[in-house]
Amino acid sequence: MSLSKTFIRDGSRKIIGSVTTGFDDTTSVVRDEDNQVTGRTNDRFNTTRDAHGKLVSINSSDPGLLIGRKK
Repeated sequence: MSLSKTFIRDGSRKIIGSVTTGFDDTTSVVRDEDNQVTGRTNDRFNTTRDAHGKLVSINSSDPGLLIGRKK
């Protein structure tokens, strides 16, 4: 298993999150700028879940749905 980490930056190049891919079952872990898990995406089922396991989207595995949300 080879893990890959991609950083998400805002318009001023500040890191606002990261996505770690390469887990089994095509799952990605999304973290915020404080390195806390914000949620998970799954490319096989095309879903996005927040940190509590609630479905955010059933038709998109976009990590951008989890970054920058109001808490």
